[in-house]
Amino acid sequence: MAQKTMIEAITEALAIELRNDDRTLIFGEDVGLNGGVFRATQGLQAEFGEDRVFNTPLAESGIGGMAIGLALEGFRPIPEIQFLGFVFEVMDSVVAQAARTRYRLGGSRNMPITFRAPFGGGVHTPELHADNLEGLLAQSPGIKVVIPSGPYDAKGLLLSSIRDNDPVIFLEHMKLYRSFREEVPEAEYTIPLGKANVVKEGNHVSIITYGAMVREAVKAAEKLEKDGISVEILDLRTVQPLDIEAIVATTEKTGRVVVVQEAQRQAGVGARVMAEITERAVLSLEAPVGFVAAPDTIFPFGQAEHDWLPNATDIEEKVREVYNF
Repeated sequence: MAQKTMIEAITEALAIELRNDDRTLIFGEDVGLNGGVFRATQGLQAEFGEDRVFNTPLAESGIGGMAIGLALEGFRPIPEIQFLGFVFEVMDSVVAQAARTRYRLGGSRNMPITFRAPFGGGVHTPELHADNLEGLLAQSPGIKVVIPSGPYDAKGLLLSSIRDNDPVIFLEHMKLYRSFREEVPEAEYTIPLGKANVVKEGNHVSIITYGAMVREAVKAAEKLEKDGISVEILDLRTVQPLDIEAIVATTEKTGRVVVVQEAQRQAGVGARVMAEITERAVLSLEAPVGFVAAPDTIFPFGQAEHDWLPNATDIEEKVREVYNF
């Protein structure tokens, strides 16, 4: 197996599906010759042609509408929303149309669209580019929301997303694109949607998180282990639907939980996880559930984002608080 970055794993998954299925199309702003802002589609237009990988105007609403029309005609579109912060321009297509099509048509038609979008802080983007909006999307019925935390997961989850017959929002944290490498099989493989992954086994405290915060959780766990605090890390992978079984299992195992998200504290995936724990496993808790999240403010300009974003130190402190309760 080769060592690959997450962006390389994503490009590889896209190429596999373009080869496997002629109905697969990739389109978006600058995804053709330029290969997109982060070069996720680099080389794909040259290999598969302008009919399969092509640019669109700077109009997310048009991208969404075309994706729905193509899906209804039997294609499997993979539109790229250049940054997740621009999703408001295509929200009607995603939430009011694609998400409801199966129900609206009595299950007679599928909507196999995979909306890809980069997001997340730590790389000094301009405003609107880094916003964590996964909570907004995850609360919309009919949509699956997938967030890989590394190269291996990115390839397997993306292949599963493209092959799914329902609309999937596939979110790629920008800080993870080229920040590290890990072994990724050359052959195609899939990772089931809706199944969390125990990144690290532990006995004292469970950290439940996703995306870039998985990396921060691992850093925190390494420091905590030196003081004899054994930490289990559960990577949700898919934030809609949640793997409730895995969440309950790790809660019952350790009896202490810290939920971590990069998004603002006021809403989102973390609050949902805490609600599920409260309803299903509250009698297994030995301490209140800890919560690490960003402040309830607009995402700051780049100069301040490192002070604003949750990090390994924040996670470590919260785990110690829960452990010592």
